[in-house]
Amino acid sequence: MWLRRRLPWEPGAHRIASTSGIEGLESVAFRNADDGSKALIVVNSAAQPRSFAVRWAGQAFVETVPAGAVVTFCWKS
Repeated sequence: MWLRRRLPWEPGAHRIASTSGIEGLESVAFRNADDGSKALIVVNSAAQPRSFAVRWAGQAFVETVPAGAVVTFCWKS
């Protein structure tokens, strides 16, 4: 996984499916039209940390988001 020092989504990005199914976690994901990279923004509105898994194209990672935090993940596949 890699991170950029700019907004993780670009003009022309398309929203793609994202679901958490975990109470207190909300997410939105985008695929950038220019290079196909993905951006996932996750908000934890719960009073305690929440863990979740991200799965894409046969790969996966697990992350824990602190209570009240917003996190952004960016990757190319």
